[in-house]
Amino acid sequence: MPKTNVLSHEDGLTSSEVAQRVAEGKVNAFDDSTSRSIGTILRANTFTLFNFILATALVAVLITGRWPDAVFGFVMLINIVIGVVTEIRAKRTLDSLAILSAPHAVVTRDGRQLNVGVHEVVLDDIVTVSTGDQVPADGECLTTVGLEVDESLLTGESKPVRKQVGDELLSGSAIVAGTATYRVNRVGADGYVNKLTTAAKKYSRARSELQEGINKILKVISIMLVPIAILLANSQLRATGGWSQAFVDDNWKDAIVAAVAGVVGMIPDGLVLLTSMNFALAAVLLARSKVLVQELPAVEVLARVDVLCLDKTGTITDGTIALSELIDLADEPGAAAALAALAHLGGGNATSDALAAGLPDVMPAHTTDAVPFSSSRKWSAVATPDSAWILGAPEILLAGREDEPARKAMEAVRTSASAGARVILLAACDTLPDPESPLPGDSRPVLVAVLGEHIREDALDTLAYFRRQEVGAKVISGDNPETVAAIATKVDLLGDGQQLTGFDARDLPEDLDELADVLEQNHVFGRVVPEQKRAIVRALQSRGHTVAMTGDGVNDSLALKDADLGIAMGNGAAAAKAVSRIVLLDGKFSRLPGVLGQGRRVMANMERVSTLFLTKSVYSFVLALTVVLLSWPYPFLPRHLTLASSLTIGIPAFLLALPPNNRRYVAGFLGRVLSFAIPIGVILGAGILTSYTLLGGNDDPAMARTATTAMLITAGLWIVGALARPLVHWKIAMLAVLAGAGILAFQIPFVREFFMMEPVNTEHWVMVAACAVGCWILIEAVYQWHQRYWRSATSQHGVE
Repeated sequence: MPKTNVLSHEDGLTSSEVAQRVAEGKVNAFDDSTSRSIGTILRANTFTLFNFILATALVAVLITGRWPDAVFGFVMLINIVIGVVTEIRAKRTLDSLAILSAPHAVVTRDGRQLNVGVHEVVLDDIVTVSTGDQVPADGECLTTVGLEVDESLLTGESKPVRKQVGDELLSGSAIVAGTATYRVNRVGADGYVNKLTTAAKKYSRARSELQEGINKILKVISIMLVPIAILLANSQLRATGGWSQAFVDDNWKDAIVAAVAGVVGMIPDGLVLLTSMNFALAAVLLARSKVLVQELPAVEVLARVDVLCLDKTGTITDGTIALSELIDLADEPGAAAALAALAHLGGGNATSDALAAGLPDVMPAHTTDAVPFSSSRKWSAVATPDSAWILGAPEILLAGREDEPARKAMEAVRTSASAGARVILLAACDTLPDPESPLPGDSRPVLVAVLGEHIREDALDTLAYFRRQEVGAKVISGDNPETVAAIATKVDLLGDGQQLTGFDARDLPEDLDELADVLEQNHVFGRVVPEQKRAIVRALQSRGHTVAMTGDGVNDSLALKDADLGIAMGNGAAAAKAVSRIVLLDGKFSRLPGVLGQGRRVMANMERVSTLFLTKSVYSFVLALTVVLLSWPYPFLPRHLTLASSLTIGIPAFLLALPPNNRRYVAGFLGRVLSFAIPIGVILGAGILTSYTLLGGNDDPAMARTATTAMLITAGLWIVGALARPLVHWKIAMLAVLAGAGILAFQIPFVREFFMMEPVNTEHWVMVAACAVGCWILIEAVYQWHQRYWRSATSQHGVE
């Protein structure tokens, strides 16, 4: 509806005009929930390539009725449950949050003021806001009385902005002083805060090198899956009399089960499950430290981060200002008491609150009269029985003066202001100034009060930790470049007391490659707008960096979403928390080293145990290829592989993945793992085929499978022992228990029957031992070579 039809702001809209706007959809409703629905979480964890392969194999086995051979299906189910439950818990933690925290707005309708829900505000409504309110919708100021607005969550600018009639108010900003009425000119999805977060609400998943490596292997397996399964089934039918005998004595069932055994053996199913379990464990441990992990792979990412982008306000600082210094210009009795009185006169704005908090032990002077602060005057004053005092902007109090006290005062002001501080001046005079007249030219400058942003107590130590870990830091803020540089210098961003200079983001190039060049040379950036924060993240990523971004404002949400790891402060905007991978619930910057520690534990330990799972994939491929070419019976049933895998892969991998491990991450996880798993898998595959042949596999498949299973367990435990080094007491105990369990599996009748194994005689045990010893020697040789090669390759990265 055209604005010409709107009533004057004294009366506001009529009820019929409100109803018409509601009917036209011009209301302030907007979807402010987190971007991931339960359906999205279910789909992301259920419809994966891994689950598709296992589900297909599971259905094939269940058709045969051999359900004991289908126990691998539980891996798929458990993996889904872990991912879904963990991520839904994180979702529920954030679902109650909204971008706008103000539940109501005061509007004028039909000449009366009404309290309505924020979502009920309509276009052209007249809204009244005062100190402590959050602006519910964009609009234009109609009246203002000492209005100061905090727009830091939207723009990154930490200083309150003074607003006059005709100025724009942005939804999501907060009123820190004064009152105003304004006319709403944008609502709902058109609002500034909602436009800024619309792109951020598009879902994207955290990049996990572990999961990417596994998916690459699964893709290769999926390409080979169908032809190998068909060829395996055909070879098993040929080994038992051919297609003419397929439906005699359930030969077709044996063929399907053997084909599934070959295919499932190639799938690192336990690795997928253990990765999810390890991520979930890290998420639980971090939750105890008030760190919320919204996506499981996020705990891995920080271990790979080499650049940390920090938003100043809310991350290095807590967003408040504090009195940092008082500079004496003259010896004037009662100055501190007068300053305390003026602080309490301020009416609750940010400056007066900071002064009052910085002077807790100073008794305010007794005042006989006062002139309250006005944004138009930019000063306040009080009269005491002995004197009068003025507090305000130095350039206002000393305007036009060239005398020595004024020059001395302005020199002190410029020195502090150049470091990015906010400076106000206290001056003494004989009588209380007239608020309607110019200030007296003979006032005496007495004190310069220096106000700075309050730096988080944990910022200095946390940044020092990341320097030691060789993680670079970039401070990007919407604040003044000098202010940002001063803060970055105070927290020793680059170490060694290095003085930093801020780069004005208004001079940043738009070309991504040129921007990356600037980022390599500079570390502190001010006047950065939200779109530039996003571009900075992308430019760093274009140079191969893994980027973490911290922030607390709506203005950070786009960059948080695009970063490899977005980290939001718990006291920040809900939009920032909704798109971040990790949320520091108590807002403590010092939580980040703990997140890094969990990420490194996951990466270092999973690299160790991944070898166990991929070794199985390699020897399963060797077996499948050999069986297809020679039309041999497959050496194992699925249940045999389940037993061997549990004792030599699943259980030890779970235990080896738990201990702390702070080894620095080096790229190339998949290459390192495969360089060990492939030769070891070939050795095991050759050992299995040799054992199966020597034990009469073609003549007595049941006995040969039993003995070969024993050989596989024996050789597999040697691999576990090698990867577990150095062997401390608990690892030795683990190996002893696993070996004992393996022996008992062959000795306890009902266990042996469940796994369809035969009693093994002494002659067969000797043959098993001989094959196992041969495998041990070759495995140890490969292990020693691998250790020497990769120790040399990674030492240049500073990794032990």
